[in-house]
Amino acid sequence: MAHAATAQGFRDRLEQVIGRTGLNHAAFSRHVGVDRSTLSQLVSPANDRLPRAETLMAIATHCRVSMDWLLGLSQREEVGAPLVETALTIETQAHAPFDHRFLRWLTDADGRKLRTVPVSFPDFMKTDAVMRFEYAVALEADPYPDLAARRQQIRDALDQGTEIEACVALQALEAFAHGQGAWAGIGAEERREQLAETIGFVDGFYPAFRLFLYDLRQTYSAPFTVFGQSRVAVYLGPSYMVLNASEHIRMFARRFDDIIRTSAVQPHEVTHHLEGLRAAVSAA
Repeated sequence: MAHAATAQGFRDRLEQVIGRTGLNHAAFSRHVGVDRSTLSQLVSPANDRLPRAETLMAIATHCRVSMDWLLGLSQREEVGAPLVETALTIETQAHAPFDHRFLRWLTDADGRKLRTVPVSFPDFMKTDAVMRFEYAVALEADPYPDLAARRQQIRDALDQGTEIEACVALQALEAFAHGQGAWAGIGAEERREQLAETIGFVDGFYPAFRLFLYDLRQTYSAPFTVFGQSRVAVYLGPSYMVLNASEHIRMFARRFDDIIRTSAVQPHEVTHHLEGLRAAVSAA
């Protein structure tokens, strides 16, 4: 009976944790790296077994709660002693559009600020047409991803209080507007629609979302994203280098601040700049 009561306590606490994330069971299983069928068994009222140690550790780590609290053995939810995390990991298969990992890392940031320096401009601002042009090869394995749903999760996060700052190179936007470099071959109409979408996003979510434009002739940055105080993901092409150590997170946050200070176009000026680029596409 004691064992069954502990299992019931675990189910109750697990449902609390899932409820906080706002994810369904399938998305939560991906979020914590637990097999979906395993999660279904754990939340089933008919289940009277406790999870395996590695499953319990995965849930506690990703949701930042103590294992004793999950098991109903403690009323202290916070982790008493910090869980040991690997300071650096490599995440492969990073050549696809912003995926469940990006959204999971955003959730892990617990509503705090996300700061990103993308390759061109943030994936969550791109139209389907631009995403499919840029990631044509990556999407061969998944030709029908629900890109709109992924973008909506970012919009929902902004509506719920998350702050997002992005630093984008002026030259990247100019190359896009003129269909040059990596954007050679994408149609003028698609470029106009994307710039209009970007203007709408910037205007609609300011000041929760702030876009800074920097000049590559003055500063350079590899693509990276700081997810609150939980991690940094540095984009390496086919993979991400993920850093969890506090000193690394602070270092990249300072680097982001440096880019902001040298930005040529501040958030309140961005719309005007984008409108100029869109007009240039129309006149071409």
